Amino acid sequence: MTTRTLTLFFVLIFGFTSLKAQDTLRISFQEFLNIALENSGQMKMADTKIELAENRKQMAKDQRFLPSLNFRSEHAVVPGVIASDGVPEEEIYLDPNARNDWDNPGLFTRLRIQGVQPLFTWGAVDKAINAADIAIKATQKEYDATQAELELRLYELYYSYVFALEIERLLSDAEDKVGQIENALNKQLEDDPTQVDESDVFKFRVFKAQFGIQREEVTQSLLFVRETWKYALRNNEGTIYEPSVRFLDPDETGLQDISYYQNSATSNRPEIEGLELGKNAMLAYIGSLKSRNLPGLYLGFTTTFASTPVRPRQPNPFIVSPGNTFNTAVGLTIRQNLNFFQANTSLKRSRLEVDRLDYLKEAAQDGIILEVNEAYKNAAIAEVKVESTDEALLIAKEWLRMEQLDYDLGFGESKDLVDAVKQELELRLTEKQHIFEFNSAMAKLNKTAGIPLTIQTEN
Repeated sequence: MTTRTLTLFFVLIFGFTSLKAQDTLRISFQEFLNIALENSGQMKMADTKIELAENRKQMAKDQRFLPSLNFRSEHAVVPGVIASDGVPEEEIYLDPNARNDWDNPGLFTRLRIQGVQPLFTWGAVDKAINAADIAIKATQKEYDATQAELELRLYELYYSYVFALEIERLLSDAEDKVGQIENALNKQLEDDPTQVDESDVFKFRVFKAQFGIQREEVTQSLLFVRETWKYALRNNEGTIYEPSVRFLDPDETGLQDISYYQNSATSNRPEIEGLELGKNAMLAYIGSLKSRNLPGLYLGFTTTFASTPVRPRQPNPFIVSPGNTFNTAVGLTIRQNLNFFQANTSLKRSRLEVDRLDYLKEAAQDGIILEVNEAYKNAAIAEVKVESTDEALLIAKEWLRMEQLDYDLGFGESKDLVDAVKQELELRLTEKQHIFEFNSAMAKLNKTAGIPLTIQTEN
């Protein structure tokens, strides 16, 4: 092989390795969360609600300056006018014999602009803006609640991948042990079949078949998780994403007293804060309604310009010719809504809405406390399972070491070794399962208590 060929070979190998490395990308939970939230249709919908609330505030602000401003134009073809002999144009309106001249048509144009500017409305506009501003904050709390719910699901999705990888590694290690036991049994059967109990052989075969089922379950779980990741990350470019976390360890924050989570939920749950803000927004809106029902002072103006070249303009200010005119009027006006029954009904409805929000907040608080208690119970049970399984696993490992040593020295029974391997494998799988359940239970508990999920992942 020439030097040039050898160089080209290494370049191709290096390039292929780099390409492979680019195809797989390990990301942290925070990176996974940011990408998934950015691509979530649920979050986009919640973000649109905030934009709509901001739009309503801008509409309220637009009522400050010229809330009513209209422009209209009118155009038509009209005939000229023929007056009697000797009648001047400026007196044509006095001529009883004047008639239309359809042989001399012209274009009629009229332009009108009208506007109203509020001067004093008892603060109705400012109160409406304040109500819309509070409504934006309430909508943001709704956004936070939606994000917290989605973050919990994404947390479980991220760490379910870690859990599946852990189980895959455990089964790979167990597969080697199963192979060693199978080789030892086959050797015993070849050397001295009478020393091997046939029931032990059948038990081992059953165990091996069950092990194969577990292997296939893990394979399918990994496939499902990878496809779900691909959808959550909108990964259409062929990049394979994997979690940067490789080992599933119990949450280190530990359980606090249940009152800590109850108090945190009452103070920090966005649903409760959103309902309180919604009530404040409604109260501000009621203030705006009351002000609007009072007499308001407005400045109004109107300007009209009309032109018809084929008709004479009349200079007399008492003669208004719709074909040729220009006038402007500016004045003050007082507006008062006289539909008192409808206004009173609208106020009653708004007050009932305030009461409804009060009751809804109380109901939400009751439901949230029950939710916290339930989540706390599940987390406490899951924590006990992790501790008990860890203790049992230590005993199983000692048992397996003893059986392995006895079997290697020729004193142990294959049945006992199979039982020890099976027990140790089951406990290792159960331990990871309980750790995953405990971490998920802690994440749900923090979510129900209004504690940011990032605090748990950072710890």
